[in-house]
Amino acid sequence: MEFNHLTLLYFKLGKNYMLDKKRNNKIVYSFKCPSCKEGIIDIVKSIYDLPDGDKMLILKFECNTCKFHKNDVIPLTTNMEPGIMTLHIVDDDDLKSKIYRSPVGKLEIPELELIVEPGPRADFYYTNVQGILFRFENAVSIYRKSLEEDDPEKSEIDELMFNLKQAIDGKFKFTLKITDTQGGSYIIPQDKSKYTFEKIKKKELE
Repeated sequence: MEFNHLTLLYFKLGKNYMLDKKRNNKIVYSFKCPSCKEGIIDIVKSIYDLPDGDKMLILKFECNTCKFHKNDVIPLTTNMEPGIMTLHIVDDDDLKSKIYRSPVGKLEIPELELIVEPGPRADFYYTNVQGILFRFENAVSIYRKSLEEDDPEKSEIDELMFNLKQAIDGKFKFTLKITDTQGGSYIIPQDKSKYTFEKIKKKELE
C-alpha cells in the first residue's frame, strides 16, 4: 500500500519534529507547510471504530495559510478475507451502505461499465455507495469537458451522466462489485440480503 507524500511525512517526522497535543480526545500534530512554506499544517489524528469491530485511523491535514487540506483513511484492522464483494442497489436505502475500498481493490459497476482499477497511486475510499457515484460523476464530467464539441462520443457520455444522476437519486438499479485479492476492502450493507461475498481461494491468487 502507498500513502501520499504528506502521510509519509507524518510517519517520518515523528514526535521529535512535531508539536504533540490533545484536542477534544484527538491528537494534533503541527509542522510547517511544505506547499506554501509559510503556513502551519495541523494533522489531526483520530481513531474511528466501525460497526463491524474494525478500526480506522483518520488523518486530517490542513494549512492555516494556503488552506491546503487533505484527509487520509488508513485501516488498522480488517476482518475480511480476499474475495469478491457484490452489493445489489435497488432503492434509496441501499445508497447508504458503507464502502471501504483499499488501494488493491478493483471497484466496478457493470451496468454502467465503470471501473476503478487498483494501482500504486490508488486512494483509500471510505464512503457510502452514493459517495462512490459522486466520484464517478465528477470524473465523467471532467472527461466530457475534454472532448471536442463535435466528438461523437459525447452522446454516449451524456447517456452515462443521465444514468449516473438517476442512480444517485435511487432511480437506477445497479450492482457494485469489489474484487480484493488481499482482503483489505469490505462493504457494510444496509440490507444484508442484497450482499454476497465470494472467497478467493489461494490457488486463484497464484
